[in-house]
Amino acid sequence: MAIQVGDRIPEAVLNVLRDGVQTVSTGELFGGRKVLLFAVPGAFTPTCSARHLPGYVQHLEAFRARGIEVACMAVNDAFVMGAWARDQNVPAAIHMLADGNGEFTRALGLELDASGFGMGLRAKRFALYAEDGVVKQLYVEAPGEFRVSAAEYVLEHLPA
Repeated sequence: MAIQVGDRIPEAVLNVLRDGVQTVSTGELFGGRKVLLFAVPGAFTPTCSARHLPGYVQHLEAFRARGIEVACMAVNDAFVMGAWARDQNVPAAIHMLADGNGEFTRALGLELDASGFGMGLRAKRFALYAEDGVVKQLYVEAPGEFRVSAAEYVLEHLPA
């Protein structure tokens, strides 16, 4: 069953590329903070690279002005996420999280079987807003869609 508004973020370990591969627990990432986590089906894929990630880069300061940290996640390894961040000129303020084996994605119940595209297990395209580890808002895209997880849409629908 997929995570719902009001649920706690499940405990998991993700990877980031900072002076080598480092681990970060979801408890560390979400505990005592406001976090907007958006997930993409894959780094370097067309919609993710042309629209999804660039939208959050463009609107980063609007999230930060509300005290919200921004994190991007994909079922990719930390090296791919690091290369994508460099390619897209992603500021260090955006956490680029690798869920290499898809364990966190499965714990959220937001996995996507992209085997038909030769991509295996991936995350659905979504945006999740949490405060102190509790989901306050959740926007999950229908397959092939890109609307409700866009930075602009999420900003319009965040609580004041």
